[in-house]
Amino acid sequence: MAPTYFLSLQDGRAGLADGAPVVRGAADSLAVVELAGDRLRVVHQLSMPVSLVGPPSSIAIAPGGRMALVTASTRRDPNDATRVVPFDLVSVLALDPANNAAPRVVASLHTGAGAAGVSINRAGTLALVANRVEGTVSVLALEGGQVRLAGKVTLGEKSGPSHVAFMPDGRRALVTRDGDHRVTVLAIDGTQVRPETRDLVAGQRPYGLDVSPDGAWAAVTNLGGGQGDADTISLIDLRAQPPRVVDTVSVGQTPEGVFFAPDGQSIGVNVIDGSNKPAASPFFGTGRFRQFRIAEGRLQPVSEVRGGQWLQGAAYSTDGRSVVVQDAANRQLRLYRSEGGALADTGERLGFDGAPCAVVLWR
Repeated sequence: MAPTYFLSLQDGRAGLADGAPVVRGAADSLAVVELAGDRLRVVHQLSMPVSLVGPPSSIAIAPGGRMALVTASTRRDPNDATRVVPFDLVSVLALDPANNAAPRVVASLHTGAGAAGVSINRAGTLALVANRVEGTVSVLALEGGQVRLAGKVTLGEKSGPSHVAFMPDGRRALVTRDGDHRVTVLAIDGTQVRPETRDLVAGQRPYGLDVSPDGAWAAVTNLGGGQGDADTISLIDLRAQPPRVVDTVSVGQTPEGVFFAPDGQSIGVNVIDGSNKPAASPFFGTGRFRQFRIAEGRLQPVSEVRGGQWLQGAAYSTDGRSVVVQDAANRQLRLYRSEGGALADTGERLGFDGAPCAVVLWR
């Protein structure tokens, strides 16, 4: 079987010391990671600005695999390297699908404070960026390999837009708003983007978001209060008119990212489960990658793998049999594989200097 390639981002600032955030001195990076058999290795790596703050959806690849957009919602304070402050950077990457040349940054844009989740439509003509601190969504036009700012949607200073994801036809998108507990539907006409009148209510602090490949479903993680209580994920039926939340299930403390498998019926969720809390906390625990399937419009648990701390992004292989999971606290990628319909830990790990914070399948 031919190797599979992923793009993984690592935040050099992000760290934990017994549950307390620390600012580390490592460099931010992007790595091209090869999966061949049950082995992971870095093929290319370059230093570039990235950020762990925000959902693990801070990279998007354009159709054809020759361009990617990477956001950086934070950076080191230029006046105090021990502090982290909001940032507004979107980097444009040139990619070589033949994998002969390393990715390179060819341009950068400034969208809005806290630039976090980013998505590109299937036509490769438009991108949307959720600016968490500013309370806006930036509209980027992609034309002939160039990227330009084409507009901005204001959602409100305290709305906290976290991630934005297109529906397959490109005429609508969803935005999670962890500041005011809503999911907004955006209507899209060319580069004109506006909120529709009806918001969806999934749960407390909707955060991570993904849309199934066929556009039938969306899944949302709800962060809750972060006080040790069990939190939830929600399933949205996009075929209904208007779209609506049809199921919400408990998954454990702090579900970070949610990602559809290629079959569109399986969903993976990284649950931190108190692994980012002090060891003495009554809520301290071990991270879990949980897998659900959609059956008759409901979420049903299938399997889970316990392990890791402060889990962030995840990405399935093309055939859906393998999944790469990011362990930020231990600064490594973990490889899981489906065996007999259930996921199992292969034991394969790939270490980095920075904390892995977003990963996507490239090819």
